[in-house]
Amino acid sequence: MKKSIVYATVVVFALLVGAVGAFAFSLGKYEKVKASNGVVTLPAAKLADGKARFYKFEDGGKVIAFFAVKAPDGSIRTSFDACDSCYRSKKGYEQQGDKMNCNNCNQKFAINRLGPNATGGCNPGYLPNQQKGGAISIKASDLQGGAKYF
Repeated sequence: MKKSIVYATVVVFALLVGAVGAFAFSLGKYEKVKASNGVVTLPAAKLADGKARFYKFEDGGKVIAFFAVKAPDGSIRTSFDACDSCYRSKKGYEQQGDKMNCNNCNQKFAINRLGPNATGGCNPGYLPNQQKGGAISIKASDLQGGAKYF
């Protein structure tokens, strides 16, 4: 009986550590950003390595998640961390090389193709941006337009 209690305690402890670790990891995926004069500004230099960066923007209690990534062609692509098909799962995307992978259905999307011509279905929700010098600007109103996903 004593062995089974020790075993159960070890299993419960391992599950607890795993759950806490997963929760802490998911919190670390997003950097919080705020709008100034109706615009969220991101430093382009932060994207120079080609790795997707994930952000959260709060608007009236609603948290809107998005990502920015430098495409292989040198352009900066921004998209909501959700799509028309899988947004209810709240799993978003992860980068796999030069593609963004849907964490719900496992479809992959070439970063170079993200944009206004790749919308609907499981494509990452298009989020327009402007690049000027070393800054990427995203209108808060465009971010608010993606609130339906979250």
